[in-house]
Amino acid sequence: QVQLVESGGGLVQAGESLRLSCVTSGLDFNGYAMTWFRRAPGKEREAVSCINWSGATTAYADSVKGRFTISRDNAENTLWLEMDNLKPEDTATYYCAAHDYQYCSGSWSEPLKYTYWGQGAQVTVSS
Repeated sequence: QVQLVESGGGLVQAGESLRLSCVTSGLDFNGYAMTWFRRAPGKEREAVSCINWSGATTAYADSVKGRFTISRDNAENTLWLEMDNLKPEDTATYYCAAHDYQYCSGSWSEPLKYTYWGQGAQVTVSS
């Protein structure tokens, strides 16, 4: 059974940092690019950042570029998202997902290209 479990969310003030973790099990972690998505209340799900299977290549949404850093440890089957200089507009539920490819393909921002998802972690940023 494949499981992706996020943790590390919380309530912070604008300008502060949080680090999200996604621990996976039952998944050939090395075989997947991994992506963080988020969904804010009343908005569409948004792809935040992708990392390829080896960790050598990353991609970011313009809205988080320069503030968020994605990383992974294949030996620990774990994905992280370091979020710095958080803004109120970053408030959302954050999800990790396993891409259907090993690389961050041109479709990395499309939710339909993901088979496995975590249950989400809430991040709230107050102004």
